[in-house]
Amino acid sequence: MPEASGATRELTLFNLAIDSKLRACDLVRLRVEHLWSGSSIRDRATIIQKRTKRPVQFEVTEQTKIALVAWLPFVRRNGGGYLFPSRPKTSQHLSTRQYARIVHRWVACIGLDTSGYGTHSMRRTKAAQIYRKTGNLRAVQILLGTRSSKEPSDTSAFEVDVALRIAEQIELYSTDHRREPRRTEGTGY
Repeated sequence: MPEASGATRELTLFNLAIDSKLRACDLVRLRVEHLWSGSSIRDRATIIQKRTKRPVQFEVTEQTKIALVAWLPFVRRNGGGYLFPSRPKTSQHLSTRQYARIVHRWVACIGLDTSGYGTHSMRRTKAAQIYRKTGNLRAVQILLGTRSSKEPSDTSAFEVDVALRIAEQIELYSTDHRREPRRTEGTGY
């Protein structure tokens, strides 16, 4: 795989890890059809989590859409259905172990202690920002596809939509660090 495609793959992987808030096992198993509808990229995607067997939705930011558009030609050239195919076997997806090595390399490149960060750090990044900026634990639980034992097992479509709208307001890549998202008023979120 040429150098440019490797950088494009990693940017797409990074952006999707942040946006999706998925566990490593679900992130590496993403398929092209999870994110594309016809010729356009979905604003929101839904997958069934491997661990919980429950659906989880996530937003796809503009930065991620740009990376996906750049990455798609490389994926299509290999003819696989996985968004992140394994390099040796294009019929399989990137392994969670290889994803962990990539994250480890990213952490080392920016000078952080690699023992303190991993794939789960990627999952928690945006969720932690949402909680820090809104204080809305229920929205974070919905976005991560988790729930406490005291919560009802059914999450309403309204709750999911509100949680996704909150996530869409949180910009991690903003150049204006003073900008705070508005809390969603009148919904209890």
